[in-house]
Amino acid sequence: MTDTWLPPAEYIKTLAQATSYACLYFTDPDGRPVQLRATYAPEEWQWPGGAMDPGETPWECAVRECAEETGILFGGEPKLVGTHFTGHRGEAWPANHIGFVFDGGTLTPEQIAGIVLDPREHDEVRVHTLAEWEALMTPGSFARLRAIDSARRAGRVAYIEG
Repeated sequence: MTDTWLPPAEYIKTLAQATSYACLYFTDPDGRPVQLRATYAPEEWQWPGGAMDPGETPWECAVRECAEETGILFGGEPKLVGTHFTGHRGEAWPANHIGFVFDGGTLTPEQIAGIVLDPREHDEVRVHTLAEWEALMTPGSFARLRAIDSARRAGRVAYIEG
């Protein structure tokens, strides 16, 4: 043992702090992204997902949040399609923010029509082409959508900052 060793609880306080989320990315049979409109910010379109609970893995979070927000009981295998990192933004958000986006696959028109939204979180489900989404979304949110969609189509994993 050296003078620089710290007990785990003290050492952790010296590391960058982060919040984390996980979600599922779905498309319709024509490859168009499916998104939910946030009730707290009507210009914010999102994928089913949310904040990770203590002790929860990103995959467990994505599946749980999807069920809570849409009623979809996802039974697929974990397939990461992207990670999203937002750095510390001062007092507005005093921690890093890290997201895990998993491929939810394709939803049929019947599955999309059967989505039951949690009205405390989302008030609308929409399916659009990327060009249509670009007109509805903020530039940063659309850049994330475009990167995830591109990665999924190419069979790779996207890494997104900002």
